Amino acid sequence: MAVPTSRATLIEYCLRRLGEPVIEINVDPDQLEDRLDESLQHFREFHSEATYRTFFKHQVTANDVTNEYIDISADIIQVQRLFRIPSGSAGRNFFDIKYQMHLNDIADLHSFIGDLGYYDQMQQYLSLLDMKLTGNPQVNYVRNQNRLYIHGDFSDGDIKEGDYLVAECYQIISGSSHNSIYNDMWLKEYTTALIKQQWGSNLIKFEGMVLPGGVQLNGRQIFEDATQEIAQLRERIRLEHEVPVDFFMG
Repeated sequence: MAVPTSRATLIEYCLRRLGEPVIEINVDPDQLEDRLDESLQHFREFHSEATYRTFFKHQVTANDVTNEYIDISADIIQVQRLFRIPSGSAGRNFFDIKYQMHLNDIADLHSFIGDLGYYDQMQQYLSLLDMKLTGNPQVNYVRNQNRLYIHGDFSDGDIKEGDYLVAECYQIISGSSHNSIYNDMWLKEYTTALIKQQWGSNLIKFEGMVLPGGVQLNGRQIFEDATQEIAQLRERIRLEHEVPVDFFMG
């Protein structure tokens, strides 16, 4: 069995699955490309294997400060969170309370006075204080604009030109650099169903026409069968492959 490794080979696979070259599949090449684009879009929107967790790194420019947003690459579909940026007196230094308590806990552990349970509880307590008193930057990623809005920190001067930002995000896996996505079973089945639906739609206008030899085209049946397959595949991706809705934040 040929393994699809590109757009062209995936389309060829789907056409063979529908019966080509034994049966002529009446779909225009541009329609094939459109259906594949539609299939890939659905795949990237809902399939957990179509994206990966990564970190977006950016140095703030003067334009970013003026605009009060950061331009994001179009292949990033979601920003999970922006890491807190220490600046000025809030930075970690020798007199920082966390640093001093950490040294004290480590000294106790080395002298067998303390224990890991106490150390773990203290770290949780410090993290709670940090979350309540400092918190994380509030962000809003608008995907259709490819912009990451950071509320308050630009106007307050907490983020300045030259600062570095790091955001946890989810990025689309590129088919050009990772061609194994074209061999995903769900993607192959869904692309085949979309092409089959297009084929049936093209043949509907010839419904009732009798060809030589008494053969009669039944485009409506092909269309309805494909529509049912598409509905089942869409339900399957939401139940089996989609990341839970509350997984993404920010």
